[in-house]
Amino acid sequence: MLALLAAFSHNCSAFEMRIQKKLVATGWDHSDSQTLLNNLEQMEKRPFDGVVIYLTGRTTEDKPCQLHQSFVNQKWERQWFQLCIDQLKGCKFKQFTDNFILFGANPGDVDWFDDEGWQNIVEHWRIAAWAAKQSGMRGILFDPEPYTEPYSQFRYDAQPGRRQHSFDDYYAKARQRGREVMKAVAQEYPDITIFCYFMNSINAAATGNPNPCSVLATMGYGLYPAFIDGWLDVTPPTIIFVDGCESAYLYNSRQQFLESAVLIRGTCQEMVSPENRARYRSQVQVGFGIYLDAYWNPAGPWYIDGLGGPRIERLRANVTTALNTADQYVWIYGEKFRWWPTANKGVREQSWPDALPGCDQILHFARDPIGYAHRQIAEANQAGNLTRNGDFRLDTLKSEDGAELKWKEGGSPVGWGSWQQEDSHGTFTWDRKQGAKSSGAAKANNISHGCFTQEHNLPKGRYALRAVRKLQGEGDAWIRIRWKTAEDRWTAETHDKLILCEGPRDQWSEMLGVAEVPEGAGKLVILLGASGRHSPEDTVWYDDVELYRLP
Repeated sequence: MLALLAAFSHNCSAFEMRIQKKLVATGWDHSDSQTLLNNLEQMEKRPFDGVVIYLTGRTTEDKPCQLHQSFVNQKWERQWFQLCIDQLKGCKFKQFTDNFILFGANPGDVDWFDDEGWQNIVEHWRIAAWAAKQSGMRGILFDPEPYTEPYSQFRYDAQPGRRQHSFDDYYAKARQRGREVMKAVAQEYPDITIFCYFMNSINAAATGNPNPCSVLATMGYGLYPAFIDGWLDVTPPTIIFVDGCESAYLYNSRQQFLESAVLIRGTCQEMVSPENRARYRSQVQVGFGIYLDAYWNPAGPWYIDGLGGPRIERLRANVTTALNTADQYVWIYGEKFRWWPTANKGVREQSWPDALPGCDQILHFARDPIGYAHRQIAEANQAGNLTRNGDFRLDTLKSEDGAELKWKEGGSPVGWGSWQQEDSHGTFTWDRKQGAKSSGAAKANNISHGCFTQEHNLPKGRYALRAVRKLQGEGDAWIRIRWKTAEDRWTAETHDKLILCEGPRDQWSEMLGVAEVPEGAGKLVILLGASGRHSPEDTVWYDDVELYRLP
């Protein structure tokens, strides 16, 4: 069994191939461009990869013009927003790589057949795309939700001309307007990301019908699929769309996230014209919304249950599942509390980490497990290291059951076992002269496939494993975290963690990985691997192996 799972040797870089998932902050504490510029250093200490930004321009009469109130029959001018763009250009982003300008379908009082009104709305989209491009933002965050009743841009029975035009007429016109909008956007920013709180996922109930339009005609967002179809009619292949699946606010299981991902990628294509389905499959990404208030609220309609444990643990599990399932983006939405300064009087003064203790650590870990582990290990400063003789300095030690272990001449370092497959004829020894910080290292010589091993009986939780390695000659080095049941049987192979190293071969270089104990596992097994060696000169050394339980 070890032979099947320990052997690993290739030349491609796992880090270059990895998809970097992103957490984007949005909610009632949205920042404007000035607030972002003034507070960026502190804001980037929060656990996010980007933020959603309000842009408020100033008209020639020095009146405010809010870019997110964009579905309105008013003529706007680009120069009204120039100060906002200059402020965003002044931001020296380090962590916030994926920022979005807020753009909404409000007030939504323009009929789809109003050519003059739609000429202005299309220009508003153009200005938003221009502003995003000029300021270095990733794109636009589009919020289709109506907030100015009785208006509702995508609901058929809210349209002023519904007595003159059928739903099918409006559906065709909405698709036309979508084409007009996307042509304007693509001209200004041909590789923009259009991040939507939701796309066709909001109308999933219309699928499975012979004629989805008959159902859409009765729904609050019935015209939205046509608008999206218009986007797809003319979009260049460089534009990315994100269905943010706001419906995920109350998801509390892995199955719910997986089912929605399948729904968005598959079934929702029923609301896309056949000629656009290939574009939809290649350019529309799955995202998810996480509603923080649901983990703080008392029992009620907007409430996430702890399922027998702390509710904060459900936040950890759900954010992790959302990131694993999403193509790239997960957005974190909060209302009652704040991450940073905000002028919104509806937001309480208390911060989210104060109101929901541990939420910042959970999000830091979710978006960057390795960076989080680095910080925790540095703070621990060796305290809590669970490995036995991980620095390879000892010749005697006590085992987990209290028995005294002594090093045997020519054998593996005390506290460590070894394994190699049958056709491998190398040696696993203790090198007393080599070492990263002090003398003492584990040495694997002439090993075609094999590893040092050490087992740990551990409670459930998240663990970080760190080590350094040095190579001589041919071959590869790898670390694998594996799992056994309490009865000593291998288990949960799909939860194994493989750790590689991109550092210089002839220098001590760090290897770091993070793993979570899977259901049914009672033992964590460390494998310090060696492979691809075929001569006595081919050697790998390991030192300073550290295992920590992460908070």
